[in-house]
Amino acid sequence: MAETRANVNDSRGRRLPRVGPSRTRRVAYGAFGVASFIALWKLAFVFNWAPRGTIPDPFVVPEALWQEYAGGRLLPAIGSSLVHYVWGLGVGTFLGFAVGLMAASARWFDDAHYMLARILRPIPPLAWVVFAIAWFQVSHAGAAFVISIGVFWVNYFATASGVRDVDPRYYELARAFGHGGFIKRVTSITLPGAAPGILSGMRTGVGQAWMTLIAAELLGVPGMGQEMNSAAGVGAYDAVVVYMLAISLIYTLSDGLFALIENRALRWRP
Repeated sequence: MAETRANVNDSRGRRLPRVGPSRTRRVAYGAFGVASFIALWKLAFVFNWAPRGTIPDPFVVPEALWQEYAGGRLLPAIGSSLVHYVWGLGVGTFLGFAVGLMAASARWFDDAHYMLARILRPIPPLAWVVFAIAWFQVSHAGAAFVISIGVFWVNYFATASGVRDVDPRYYELARAFGHGGFIKRVTSITLPGAAPGILSGMRTGVGQAWMTLIAAELLGVPGMGQEMNSAAGVGAYDAVVVYMLAISLIYTLSDGLFALIENRALRWRP
């Protein structure tokens, strides 16, 4: 059976929770959704629902993938993107975590920076591209700088919110057992209690970094975004789709890896 009935009792007469759709059913529905999307895409191509030539035939994408690979463009573009992706993600995550932790843990720090945070937060990461080019030229460092800004704010707010949500009674208990010092309090109470929120923000930052990265590369930084821009310039929209799918695959792998790390780090949760 794909699904069990609700209100089933076990051998001791206790009511068991309802079991949701089986994995097979979920996969089947997912495959149906993907197939429906491809069919809709094919109809859009056949009936020219957009300006002619701007919607590629979905069935020529595999050939375009081979051409990009065989032409020596795909793997170097992925490697180039990963360089500034990793640096931007790492720097933004660390600084966002550190500043968010201080903002929620030290009242004096929060008072000193909160107005500055409210001034800078509404500025989108791409608005800093002009300064990134001026300071770092068109380089990995410039792209990493832009990426780190977007990732910073995600982790800053996730960390600050997670720390502020820790039950104050835990701190009272810690002081009663002689753990009233700042460092000891942070390591024994704050970080374990706020870990779910902090890790959730870090996982969100993994995706945020990709969105910012591609936009930054459209301005000339070597990588998949630049290849997409070049392909679109000559009307090779099938190649654009290839790089879009490459981004999707890499994000899926990185998100899945982080999910494993998150589950292992939080295995103490019920």
